[in-house]
Amino acid sequence: MNRYKVVKQLGDGTYGAVWKAINRQTNDVVAIKKMKRKFYSWEECMALREVKSLRKLNHPCVVKLKEVIRENDELYFVFEYLDCNLYQVVKDRDKLMPESRIRNWLYQILQGLVYIHKHGYFHRDMKPENLLVHKEVVKIADFGLAREIRSRPPYTDYVSTRWYRAPEVLLRSAYYNAPIDLFAMGAIMAEMYTLRPLFPGSSEADEIYKICSVMGTPTQQTWPDGLKLAAAMNFRFPQFSPTPLSKLITNACPEAIDLMTAMCQWDPAKRPSAAQALAHPFFQVGIRVPPSMMAAEPLKEQRPYANANAMQAQPQAPYSNRDNADVRSDGRTSNKGEEPAYGSSAYADVGKTFGRSTVVAAATDGMYPSTRQLPNPNPGSDTSRSDRRMSNQMASGTSRADHYPANAPLTCERGPLR
Repeated sequence: MNRYKVVKQLGDGTYGAVWKAINRQTNDVVAIKKMKRKFYSWEECMALREVKSLRKLNHPCVVKLKEVIRENDELYFVFEYLDCNLYQVVKDRDKLMPESRIRNWLYQILQGLVYIHKHGYFHRDMKPENLLVHKEVVKIADFGLAREIRSRPPYTDYVSTRWYRAPEVLLRSAYYNAPIDLFAMGAIMAEMYTLRPLFPGSSEADEIYKICSVMGTPTQQTWPDGLKLAAAMNFRFPQFSPTPLSKLITNACPEAIDLMTAMCQWDPAKRPSAAQALAHPFFQVGIRVPPSMMAAEPLKEQRPYANANAMQAQPQAPYSNRDNADVRSDGRTSNKGEEPAYGSSAYADVGKTFGRSTVVAAATDGMYPSTRQLPNPNPGSDTSRSDRRMSNQMASGTSRADHYPANAPLTCERGPLR
């Protein structure tokens, strides 16, 4: 760790602290996350879900893990550095965001989710704090709760920050999957428009109340599995008629309202996949993205997750009351995913109906429908994760250390790990 000069602490949380630092040899600015618990072997380090997922996910819209270092039984992750996260951007604004920026950032986030889901993972903790921002660039961060899509249920029922938690998770389903990421994206998209959370529940029961007040009470026709989940825990849904999002989010275009409504469906099987969301008419206009995202790997057609089981507008809470008390559960699963190629971010999806709009999106230049005009802005400098929930002090000892680049063979003092 003596190769890095610590500049300042960026965040503090349950599992570790994040610091801004500078590589003394290259002058690169990085973010270093120090885990709070001790690690006594490389095998123990590599069992961490965050390490296993990030070593396999290499995409312009996913934060890059540069290096993992174990020194004096302390574990450090070295990430690329980004200026801030989406929560900070939204909290500090005094004027609404332009829709063009929302469209641009949302497109990048969904590109990242398509890649993550395609390579066998779902994030489980999508929220503004885990979306890092640098100018026109947005990247998905914090894979501490990520799971493999093909891993065996049941999963823990306590994932993600409450305001972005899908109803099937709130109702304690053990068989949720990638659609929980899309529900969170619907809530995040609404927050980008209004600068206020869409479902700011003060408890799990109040969270369901908030969802019902906007989306209406689920019925046997709209979500039969959700009624079974509620009956199993003796929960009765509050009775509400749906409130159109167009009445709550008056600065959003009809296509944006349609997409948010689709992603926030009660039934996870009725939510679009990330790839289908990218083909929505909301994105059929010019957007600006970094040239680094111009890749050429096509994605096969994806459909909603058919086997995903679960689950009048309320005043919006200010950010000062934001719920940060959720504590993560951290199980361990083995990672059998395939090693992806770098930069595979080109996707086309066909034949998805959103409301009344049926979309067929063709890919040109590796990624975009032919109607789009794309300037090539400077994507900015090398960038990092900042997590406002991170603590503890970082030791910068000079003793012998184990370290390796994230994509290099694993080694330690005693030779290669097997």
